[in-house]
Amino acid sequence: MTVIQDTLTYLALGDSYTIGQDVPPDQNFPNLMAKQGYNLDILPPTIIARTGWTSDELIDAIDQSDIKGKTYDMVTLLIGVNDQYRGLSQDNYRTKFTQLLNTAIQFAGGIHNHVFVLSIPDYGVTPFAHGKGGNISEEIDQFNAINNEISANAHVNYVEITGISKLAANDLSLLASDGLHPSPKMYQMWVDKLKLEVESVFVKK
Repeated sequence: MTVIQDTLTYLALGDSYTIGQDVPPDQNFPNLMAKQGYNLDILPPTIIARTGWTSDELIDAIDQSDIKGKTYDMVTLLIGVNDQYRGLSQDNYRTKFTQLLNTAIQFAGGIHNHVFVLSIPDYGVTPFAHGKGGNISEEIDQFNAINNEISANAHVNYVEITGISKLAANDLSLLASDGLHPSPKMYQMWVDKLKLEVESVFVKK
C-alpha cells in the first residue's frame, strides 16, 4: 500500500450537515475524517458551511470568503436539503448545484476525482418530520437524483449516505439531541464510507 502524497489539504462545503449542527465541532464529519486519517495524513479542514444554507447561500458565502484562488487536495460538497425544505425549485437546484460543483472542481485544482459529493440525508425519518416523512423522503430522492446525475457527468466521486441516514428511523442514537441532525455516531458511519472513496484516489494498493 503506497500513499500517493504525504499530506492532504481539505475543503468542506455545505450546510448544517457539514458544520455539524448540535454536535461538538470536532465530531462533524470533516473533522472526524481529518482527525482519523486512516492511511492518510489529512490536515484540519477548511469548512465553509452554516446551518440553513441553500445552494444559493453557499455560493454567496464562497464569493465573500477569503478562500478564492486557493486550491486544496480534496473537496467535499454536501448541499441541497434547505433547497428542498424551503420549497425552492428543482430547476434552480440543478443550476446552482452545477455551479457549486464546478467551483469545487476549481478548488481541487481542476482534478475532478479529488472532489467528493455526498448525497443529501433523508430527514423524513426523523422526529422533526412530524409524520410528513413520506413526502419529504420522496422529494429528497428527487434532489439526490439531480446531484447524482450532475456528479456522474462531471466524473467526480459520489458518496451515497442517504441510506445511512434512513437508519435513524429505528435508531435514535444516530441523531443529535435536536432529533434532526446526525449524531457523532452517524457521522462516523459517513466517514467510514467516505474514507473508502478517498483512499481509492490517494492510496495505491
